[in-house]
Amino acid sequence: MQYAIPVNHVLESGEKIGLKHFKPAKPLGSGDTGSVHLVQLLEMGEYFAMKAMNKNVMLNRNKVHRATAKREILDMLDHRFLPTLYASFQTKTHICLITDYCLGGELFLLLERQPLKVLREDAVRFYAAEVIVALEYLHCQGIIYRDLKPENIMLQRDGHIVLTDFDLSCLTSCKPELLLPDSVDKKKHSKGRIPPVFVAEPMRALNSFVGTEEYIALEIITGVGHTSAVDSWALD
Repeated sequence: MQYAIPVNHVLESGEKIGLKHFKPAKPLGSGDTGSVHLVQLLEMGEYFAMKAMNKNVMLNRNKVHRATAKREILDMLDHRFLPTLYASFQTKTHICLITDYCLGGELFLLLERQPLKVLREDAVRFYAAEVIVALEYLHCQGIIYRDLKPENIMLQRDGHIVLTDFDLSCLTSCKPELLLPDSVDKKKHSKGRIPPVFVAEPMRALNSFVGTEEYIALEIITGVGHTSAVDSWALD
């Protein structure tokens, strides 16, 4: 990733990275437990997004476990269409996460600027394909995203997406399998070789009522238990 070297430069100096290494540039947004800021790494001059989560707010709203899960999930990610966690640290009042700054802003804002607030079909196919690739990677890691919406799809400088905001995501177990074609399939396709199919999905069903109203899947609303299929619902 393009911003890894500047942060590593600070870490390799033996100094513990913290708030003093960053200069605030402007606010980028706010959420339920904190805010996001554009910050500049001092000396190196590179820009990052800093998520600052208020400790008291998280304690009062019983959301410390969400912050812990988010930190754990971000630390697992290594994908072109997902954020990289470059550093994390605490102040007396906040937990801070340093991730990519996406110059293109939200996909939602791009939609708002379009005639009739819709994208061309080729653009829809492009963004949808990248979101699907990102979700497939998450599911292979046992992560159910649970908050897919245009506001959480950021655009990089080169136009590719980054799926952000893992506040509602859940980490479960995952058992990858390689499914081999059976003898019946082989007879049906005797003229050509059938490749094996790789399957990896989060295994545990959940009952939490989470998500954004306009995109919540039916099984979350009814409380019957949900799986990673809820991410596909939001994409549809």
